[in-house]
Amino acid sequence: MDCIKIDAHVHLWEKQDGIINGKPVFGIGGGKSDFCGSVRQMMPAYMDDDRNTFERLIANMNYSRVNGAVITQEYMDGDQDDYLLKAKAAYPDRIKICSLYRENDDFRLDGFDGIKICAGRLADQDLTAHMQVFKEAQKAGLFVGLDLADGDAQTDSLSEVIKECPELRMAIGHFGMVTTKGWEKQIELAVNPNVYVESGGLTWLFNREFYPFPSAVEAIRTAASICGMEKLMWGSDYPRTMTEITYSMSSRFIEETGRLTDDEKEAFLGKNAMKFYGFDFGKPMPVIENML
Repeated sequence: MDCIKIDAHVHLWEKQDGIINGKPVFGIGGGKSDFCGSVRQMMPAYMDDDRNTFERLIANMNYSRVNGAVITQEYMDGDQDDYLLKAKAAYPDRIKICSLYRENDDFRLDGFDGIKICAGRLADQDLTAHMQVFKEAQKAGLFVGLDLADGDAQTDSLSEVIKECPELRMAIGHFGMVTTKGWEKQIELAVNPNVYVESGGLTWLFNREFYPFPSAVEAIRTAASICGMEKLMWGSDYPRTMTEITYSMSSRFIEETGRLTDDEKEAFLGKNAMKFYGFDFGKPMPVIENML
């Protein structure tokens, strides 16, 4: 398809230095990481220096015709605030960046476009207990990205936050963890005017089915029936999902399906994210021909 594409869920790190449940996560070479004592392929094997850089991301975006990307964060990668500020300085028109919310600690807003809350990993799962960060983000005109606990565990408390912060833009991540029971309750939150849903990790969630992910396409159709296609945004979860598929494949299965109209594909792949995140692109990226 010849359309503008925005990737709403990307990770970057110069050095992975994370922690999950008190156990460290760090790179050990060849794209692998020590994940709480187990070896996991965290990146494609050719990323053999443990660095998941913005230069590599931009090269992948150019080839896959992705205009812009939103850089989110996760505790398993460690605080990447300083590195993401460098990335934005290098490519201010191509990327939006999130700072990382750390429970019971200071959080940063200056210089960032949004803030990421790994809500499902919080010690206090009641999101109203974290109202300060939501209110400050709203006041600053930033968006909040949220990876919620499975199902409806946090939807009631997030509903209360939405009532308190009606002007705050919120993006619910991982497509509501669509393969878990009760995922529709997270999608229902997007009936609120400033709440959207992004599909970072969708190909991971349906990885056992693999390309062209027909059940993932049907999940998009189901979500659209709940909140409207205009509230849904594509995300790749780069680079972790790229251990199984190429970056181009993470959007190509949407472009190729016959279960969505061209207008729906354009909205999902880029138009909705342009509106939500405030990107300003006038035309799709040019084609780079390959040797095949």
